[in-house]
Formats: sequence, C-alpha cells, structure tokens
Amino acid sequence: MVNLITGPRGSGKTQQMIDLANEKVKTSSGNVVFIKRSSKDTYSVDFNIRVIKMADYPDILTLEEFVGFLYGMAAGNHDIEAVFIDSILKQANITLESLPTFIEKLNKISEDAKIDFYLSVSADKAAIADVDTLGCTVL
Repeated sequence: MVNLITGPRGSGKTQQMIDLANEKVKTSSGNVVFIKRSSKDTYSVDFNIRVIKMADYPDILTLEEFVGFLYGMAAGNHDIEAVFIDSILKQANITLESLPTFIEKLNKISEDAKIDFYLSVSADKAAIADVDTLGCTVL
C-alpha cells in the first residue's frame, strides 16, 4: 500500500513521518527504512530504523533510477516492511506531473515485495486532486 501525507511546506509532515516510522518499528517484525534528501531533522528517528540520505547517492537523478534504487533495496532485504520517503518532490526528478507514474510503480513494488510505502508531498490536497491516487491512502 502507498500512503500519502500532504500539506504545505512547514506544516509538520516530516515530524509526522518520523512519528509514524517510530510507531511502525515498535510493532514491526521486519525492517523499517526512512529515506530523506539529507540527515537534517532525523535526530528523533528510532535507532532501529535504517535512515538513508539520498545525498549520499548523487547519481540517482531520475524517477527511473530512484525506482531502481527501491527495487534494489527490496531485492537485497526481503525483511523490509515499510519505507518512508520524506519530501518526495525533492527526490530525483519527481514532480506533481510525474507523481502518478511514481505511485503506479510503488504500488507494483508494494504488491510484489509486500512493502508499505509512506510519502510526504509538499502540496495541499487540492493541488494533488488531479493526481491519480488510486490504490493510495491520503493521511
């Protein structure tokens, strides 16, 4: 399943994601991953959560490369139960226009690997009204 957390910049989405991840790791029998552009604001992430800074992978520039990265994570660790991706519109070249394609690909990974995805999107619900969120839960 793909879950979206929406809201304008500065509305507390990152902290909400961290809180959700911290709760998820307490009840999960598998691994939880938290992906951010940098290490900023990750001081309160539970130490049992694998934090990935995409700044450490500067050659991942496109939506396809980012999806390949996620497939590689899933293939390399069959115990991943949840992946939190903060500020999805700052990852690779993902935009509001390409978000439906990205969500479609995440739904496929989620089905195949049994991974729940949580994405924060810096946009109001009205701004993503035209985005095909079929199969997603908007939190």
